[in-house]
Amino acid sequence: MSIPTPVQLRSKLPDVGTTIFSVIGQLSAQHQAVNLSQGAPNFPCDPRLIAGVTQAMEANRNQYAPMTGLGTLKTLIAGKAAALYGAHYDDDSEVLVTASASEGIYCAISGLVHPGDEVIYFEPSFDSYAPIVRLQGATPVAIKLTVPDFAVNWDEVQAAITPRTRMIIVNTPHNPSGQVFSRDDLEQLAAITRHTDIVILSDEVYEHIVFDGLKHHGMATHPALAERSVIISSFGKTFHVTGWRVGYCLAPAALMDEVIKVHQFLMFSADTPMQYAFADYMADPARYLSLGEFYQRKRDLMQTLLADSPFKLLPSAGSFFLLASYEHFSDESDSEMVKRLIVDYGVATIPLSAFYTDGTDNKLIRLSFAKDEATLRAGAQALCQVKPR
Repeated sequence: MSIPTPVQLRSKLPDVGTTIFSVIGQLSAQHQAVNLSQGAPNFPCDPRLIAGVTQAMEANRNQYAPMTGLGTLKTLIAGKAAALYGAHYDDDSEVLVTASASEGIYCAISGLVHPGDEVIYFEPSFDSYAPIVRLQGATPVAIKLTVPDFAVNWDEVQAAITPRTRMIIVNTPHNPSGQVFSRDDLEQLAAITRHTDIVILSDEVYEHIVFDGLKHHGMATHPALAERSVIISSFGKTFHVTGWRVGYCLAPAALMDEVIKVHQFLMFSADTPMQYAFADYMADPARYLSLGEFYQRKRDLMQTLLADSPFKLLPSAGSFFLLASYEHFSDESDSEMVKRLIVDYGVATIPLSAFYTDGTDNKLIRLSFAKDEATLRAGAQALCQVKPR
């Protein structure tokens, strides 16, 4: 029984309620469905990471870390950006360790976006961008990626920019489509933002999960964009420990100052034992440089297993997601299709409409291949049995 309150409320997010993600979670549990929905690995991390956290805890590394992060970890992050992308960030003033990539996204938007500003972002998108913008009294401006290639129409972006545009949020590799930016995308973004005060917030949590010999074209690889970008990344996504909630930001010092102002009051510091463990673990670059090949094998296995299914798979160039089309065999909404897959076939996926604020339905579902082989095989077997409707 809930506790009643006499307080009259005025919600800042009156239209935010139970999402399709919650519905899918409940249905999946009820039907014990194979989980291809959640964007998190179901296999264990490297035991050396567990040992590193345990060692730090036993060594009494259990109090607050420095506010902006453990110095040795920040030095390694800056060194990684220099080695991989040619960008030289000052590890003291331009690197921030955050309590998850999500916290970094919140701090960047909160610190740099003001009431009345406009923020351009691209749909389908991670679901937190627009609500965080709205919480600042600013206006999110959604631009839809082209379908089925999920590319940015840069002419449309140029047309959407107004004197109130303060930020453009980009995401590469992209969740949920699995597409990645090209060098040309960076050049066009640089041209559009040149001679403006627009900040780029670049969500690059899948930076090391790029396939088929492609390079990660993040903002740090382009000097003109690095000068105006806050880059977000994630240790959880990189090292299969999403529940540890540790990420980091890279940004020029003047931008980072504003991000840190929010971080110091929101979290102050990220988990101390985890930072020590990541610092030890990151000392060997092979542990993150091998990630693309690791997930490419899982993507390739999933594509092979679903070759005889009724679904048509769209290409995936990065992240750990595949989109599957069913428009050629069913006119169901994507939410109806996802519910049918759970109830009738025992496999959980995500409807792409959940990533649009207006519920755009392209008859596509998202599959996560960040799973162990047994789960991938069981999920694919179920999807291969789907009957047209």
